[in-house]
Amino acid sequence: MTENLPTSDRVRIERVDVLSDNWYVLRKYTYTYRRRDGREQRQDREAYDRGDGCCILLHDKERDTILLTRQFRLPAFINGHPDGMLLELPAGLLDEDDPATAIRREAEEETGYRIQHVREVLSAYMSPGAVTERLHFFTADYTPADRVSAGGGHEGEGEDIEIVEVALKDALAMIERSEIIDAKTILLIYYAALKGLAR
Repeated sequence: MTENLPTSDRVRIERVDVLSDNWYVLRKYTYTYRRRDGREQRQDREAYDRGDGCCILLHDKERDTILLTRQFRLPAFINGHPDGMLLELPAGLLDEDDPATAIRREAEEETGYRIQHVREVLSAYMSPGAVTERLHFFTADYTPADRVSAGGGHEGEGEDIEIVEVALKDALAMIERSEIIDAKTILLIYYAALKGLAR
């Protein structure tokens, strides 16, 4: 399974083993890496492949509020978060869609708000040492009139999402108090503050 994998003058992938293919795919890669001094070194690394994703900061300009979600996150729970319930921005996987289409779908599924115009502000690898995912970051405006359903996610996929509306300035304070500890959420809230969206 190495025929379709990337290669470069410094990296040659020699073997790929699938370790798990349950919720997402965990693979072990054996490769040769040429160090800066010219020596070659054989390495083994595992990479978790869940596909690329997207997230969005929904901002009501009139009321200066944003929409967050609260949901259970098992990895946070087993790593010491008291109840595993994290405040986050709406987010999800692309699932074969382009990023803009995917984030409009995810925003509506999770929050119940139908958003037409989204702006991609950046894309980034959030945990490049272990996960292949590239995350696309969006912002968009919303108003109470954009709400078309209760939201809450897909129960069949195990989602049980609470929608939380907070003032943008309060969200910044929540980061300082470690009430918001999700990296993608922190990044986009600080982006909004940097761009002068917070009043």
